[in-house]
Amino acid sequence: MPKIIVLRLGHRKKRDVRATTHCCLAARALGANEIVLSGERDETPLETVRGVTKKWGGSFKARFQPNWLRFLRGFKGTKIHLTMYGLPLQEKISEVRRAGRKKNVLIVIGAEKVPRVVYNESDYNVAVGSQPHSEVAALAIFLHEFFEGRELDKKFGGARITVTPNARGKTVSKKKKTRKPEKRAENRRKTT
Repeated sequence: MPKIIVLRLGHRKKRDVRATTHCCLAARALGANEIVLSGERDETPLETVRGVTKKWGGSFKARFQPNWLRFLRGFKGTKIHLTMYGLPLQEKISEVRRAGRKKNVLIVIGAEKVPRVVYNESDYNVAVGSQPHSEVAALAIFLHEFFEGRELDKKFGGARITVTPNARGKTVSKKKKTRKPEKRAENRRKTT
């Protein structure tokens, strides 16, 4: 299966940390493989999603890219820009899905005003509705449509925390951390 990568453009450290963190979490939970953050360098949202991945499982990656334009132009695969000015998602999703089965997919979402070059470099400029709303919502709806709802059944390997669905209340299971046997033996030798 090709990889799904999200490029978050124009992150502003003081203004966007919460929205960017939610973009990271939605990307991970709804089937993307990686998020690439550009704009002002800010490890806070990246560390948050790395911590969630460590506890809740999966192999999601998160990193900073100082030169987003070079990254966008060098990306090998299908480039999709989510914008309220694009063509309606419901008209393009089948075509985008077909393209995504053959090669990696880059989903571009903005924080501040997106430069014109993004529209020109993208294979698809897709609108999740043509009304103002958040990039988190656009990303979540796009991924849901792209995966045809199958992302909701995704299993996250290596999870230390899991939730058992429950009609009322909360059922959370936590696995204890296990240390490697060779480390325990090494620690015993040091104390004796």
